[in-house]
Amino acid sequence: MPEQDRELPSESEPLHQTLPYEHARRPGDLPTVRRFRITVLEGPGAGTIWESASDVCSIGSHPLNHFTLDDSTVSRFHCEVRIGPRGSLVKDLNSTNGVIVDGVQVVEGYLRGGSLLRLGRVVLRFDFSAETNRLQISEQTHFGSLVGTSVAMRECFALLERAAARDVTVLLEGETGTGKSQAAQAIHQASARRDKPFLVVDCGAIPPNLLESELFGHEKGSFTGAMARREGAFEEAQGGTVFLDEIGELPTELQPKLLRVLEAREIRRVGSNTYVPVDIRLIAATHRDLRAEVNTGGFRSDLFFRLAVLRIPLPALRQRPEDLPLLVEKLLASMKAAPEHTGALRTPEFFGRLQHAAWPGNVRELRNYLERCLVFEDALALSEEEAKPGATFEVDPTQPYAEQRRRVGDDFERRYLRALLEKHQGKVAQAATTAGVDRVHLYRLLRRHGIKP
Repeated sequence: MPEQDRELPSESEPLHQTLPYEHARRPGDLPTVRRFRITVLEGPGAGTIWESASDVCSIGSHPLNHFTLDDSTVSRFHCEVRIGPRGSLVKDLNSTNGVIVDGVQVVEGYLRGGSLLRLGRVVLRFDFSAETNRLQISEQTHFGSLVGTSVAMRECFALLERAAARDVTVLLEGETGTGKSQAAQAIHQASARRDKPFLVVDCGAIPPNLLESELFGHEKGSFTGAMARREGAFEEAQGGTVFLDEIGELPTELQPKLLRVLEAREIRRVGSNTYVPVDIRLIAATHRDLRAEVNTGGFRSDLFFRLAVLRIPLPALRQRPEDLPLLVEKLLASMKAAPEHTGALRTPEFFGRLQHAAWPGNVRELRNYLERCLVFEDALALSEEEAKPGATFEVDPTQPYAEQRRRVGDDFERRYLRALLEKHQGKVAQAATTAGVDRVHLYRLLRRHGIKP
């Protein structure tokens, strides 16, 4: 239940004077987040007020949103407001008509009490409330191989624990290297299906023409090279769990077939006319925001509805810097590093440097960095990419429009290029094909941002 701990600053105060996010002040207390409300000022439902019960609100015309707006100019998943340690952040989910905050169009931007948001024809007002909401966090500091003492990670653990206790479909969301595969494995191991198979299918690593057979199996002679009947992952995992990694890469022609698995729990092998019942638990993961993919038509909304029974975001490393000492200890132990070689990797100065770095590759990148340090038995300098502060782009309405637009574009290009190269293991030719650009142009973009393949 929400609680009112104390008198908070008024809604008209600047953002930096508000205290939107607090850790527990006494042992056993739950951390709190400042409650907020959103009021429809213009458009259908004018006068309607939505009040938060947690730290997040997704807004759009689709019923899966926390706040649903019935207007044709509002995208199915238009934007999301999330309260964090730095304030209230609104993020455009690749909507058709964009998000305009106090007269400035933003991709991401921080709100203050009284901010006006225009979504198509609808105008909303964002306000802080005087009360706070308690965040539901786990009492544990680990789940499977994942560790963390931060509020963000323990919120994640609480959701993972719920997922393990119920036989529901789970969608794991998070950037590359945040531990989605480990989370899926841990859910399976903590569930009632733990003694049954756990099968992994990477939808982004298997060519589309082979992915259907990998998932659903095939009959003998159904295509060239099909010398015998083969069971797919859904049949092989009977009674267990199928983990579909990078579900956002699933070809559009296979999405209806996966939808049937989720709705009817049956599959049809390639080349067969007969449906076979399957008893599996499905966990999917993606580094994309599938809500944005739904808006652009790249992902079916009905499939997203079936996948998002329980959505679990895994926080980026830059969102939980207080976990770095614990992560370093765990990673060094997993690498069997001798204590006499790791003294320089356990100093306050070393942890301070790590906590101010960007870590675009998250825990996976941290592990690679620690491995380099072990090779040279010293705390090596961070690379240029690692050392860049991991701040979210903030819109500054006091600066010229052209300058702000250029900064947003540069920020997007850097993040897109890094993710693109990560997906293709640095192979520029393959990356250029996926991006739909000429290889020479891609090289030019990489040089412009100082990114090495």
